Amino acid sequence: MKRLITYFAAFAMLTACNQTPTNIFLQEWDTPYGTAPFSKITTDQYLPAFKAGLEEQKANVEAIVKNPDAPTFENTILAFENASPILDKVQGVFFNLAESDSTPEMQAIEEEVTPLITEASNEIMMNEDLFARVKAVYDASEGLTREQQMVVKKIYESFIRNGVGLQGDAKKRFAEINTRLATLSQKFGQNLLAENNAFKEKTGITVSEYYDFMGSCPDREKRKEVFLAYSTRGNHGDGHDNNAIVLETLRLRAEMAQLLGYPSFAAYQLSNKMAGTPETVDNFLQPIMDASIRSANAQMKEMEKIAGHKIKAWDWSYYAERLRAQKYALDESQTKPYFQADSVLKGVFTAAEKIYGLHFEEVTGEVEVYEPSVHAYKITDADGSLIGIFYRDYYVRPTKRGGAWMNNFRDQESGVRPVIVNVCNFPASGNDPTEPKPSLLTIDNVQTAFHEFGHVLHGFLSQCNYTTVSGTSVARDFVEMFSQFNENFAFVPEILVNYANNWETGEPIPAELVQKIQKSLKFNQGFMTGELCAASILDMKWHEMSLEELSRFTDAQSVRDFETKVCDEMGLIGEIIPRYRTTYFNHIMGSGYSAGYYGYLWSEVLAVDAWEKFVADGIFNPATAKAFRQTFLEKGGSEEPMTLYKQFRGAEPDPAALMRARGLQ
Repeated sequence: MKRLITYFAAFAMLTACNQTPTNIFLQEWDTPYGTAPFSKITTDQYLPAFKAGLEEQKANVEAIVKNPDAPTFENTILAFENASPILDKVQGVFFNLAESDSTPEMQAIEEEVTPLITEASNEIMMNEDLFARVKAVYDASEGLTREQQMVVKKIYESFIRNGVGLQGDAKKRFAEINTRLATLSQKFGQNLLAENNAFKEKTGITVSEYYDFMGSCPDREKRKEVFLAYSTRGNHGDGHDNNAIVLETLRLRAEMAQLLGYPSFAAYQLSNKMAGTPETVDNFLQPIMDASIRSANAQMKEMEKIAGHKIKAWDWSYYAERLRAQKYALDESQTKPYFQADSVLKGVFTAAEKIYGLHFEEVTGEVEVYEPSVHAYKITDADGSLIGIFYRDYYVRPTKRGGAWMNNFRDQESGVRPVIVNVCNFPASGNDPTEPKPSLLTIDNVQTAFHEFGHVLHGFLSQCNYTTVSGTSVARDFVEMFSQFNENFAFVPEILVNYANNWETGEPIPAELVQKIQKSLKFNQGFMTGELCAASILDMKWHEMSLEELSRFTDAQSVRDFETKVCDEMGLIGEIIPRYRTTYFNHIMGSGYSAGYYGYLWSEVLAVDAWEKFVADGIFNPATAKAFRQTFLEKGGSEEPMTLYKQFRGAEPDPAALMRARGLQ
């Protein structure tokens, strides 16, 4: 049963001050499926709710510590997991909305609550008496279920990794670093949002439209202008410059790792991931980079024949599209009319229906949404049982951070079904105001929709008992396997026939166009893999440095010089830049992928190898789909990743699978 601890403590605290508990976060939500009543939430409720939640959490942790009974899984681990129902509730809403509707009011609240939450976390994770109880359960965990053992292991290691073993000044300094890093991460994200909005004001396009624009704009000078604006975000020496934030963040991370006995932050981060060590990641990435550049160089020669001049970075996408049209008689203007955003969502749902037997029903009016363009859906299993509630937030807004992601409003656990959102930045409509069109998606956009719903499936199909290991609570270099795996269904003919219809005529996508799309999927992979791999290597090289090495970096120019040096050493050609440069690399500065961006490629090896089994068995083979669901999607983090993988595949993944899938062999 969700949250064994009631809201009595917070209620008593408010009534003792002669206040009425009208704050929606301090009440039970009398809504269908327990979803958030967004219309009743006002910004002035957040801060009091956070403070009430932190007080409740503190009291419940103290109760665990003072429990006179011997530590057990129930009275220590489960009690700890259930110690913060109010805080879980308000965080689930606030931080989702703070990313998708980052107004000045929400930013101000975020600035105030971030240090409060971090300081409370520091206090808990450095509580030696609490850790002693956790350790006692960890040391005597043989009689627990495997899932319980994994919960205990994860919580035990989180205490170790958050400095509980430090003493005196070292412990105090670790807490200070944690608090400061949280503030820096939040500031980085706010600066980037401002830079993204400034980019749109300057160029007339959103950041999410960048690649589409660069592939279609015939004006070379305009492409150069847009490229320079895009690639220098956060790097203009003004109030939104991120260089100082980056350097302070990197130094603090290195210092944190040093306090815990690691030579670098990368070594610290990798110590509990599948890869294990920075050396393993470096050795994994460099051959991929080498193969990518070989492919890119060969393609560049073909593009230069079309262009009649040397290719520059701002030329690549444009002439790649010209080359694609020449080689495959295919360009985005042919495909986009068949990929209207709502229809693509239908395709996403159709794949989940065919593979996993799920059913989808829009719940307009029954479940409140937080923004008019957001839609809510009830998902049920083949037997009619509730899987969860899904929000789709697809369209770009000025207050929404860039990119695409999945997040939970409510986690899955025993007896509780999750509430999950997909957020994307697809165009809200066509770009020509004189000729209104629905939101028409590029091939890459379509893959993004399927990708993000792969994360959703991982969260929804979880059948774990504890939130610590449920759904996507797995290692960073494992979690992307399921999103990348789900991309494979986007252009399967049996799925396409159910969703890819011309938005004006209703005509289904022609079979010959489907064939062209499928043949072209390996096209331009030298560029695409190269920029992704370059960003992964850049991330690693920043985080492989020691505190002493990082102390030599003092200004924006030193950041730029380091980027240049790393790109030269990895063999990246000047016509390609990393997918994210340091000052707008939100994945590693604000989204938890620090020394972990390689995980997209690492997970892709697993995803491609698993897909090869689907192809060999028959894509719609029910036994294979059932095994995938039960082995991976239902298990979350309740078992070690490689153990699960070998259960499904019968062996470790084939590293060459990625090269085959991307056509880089």
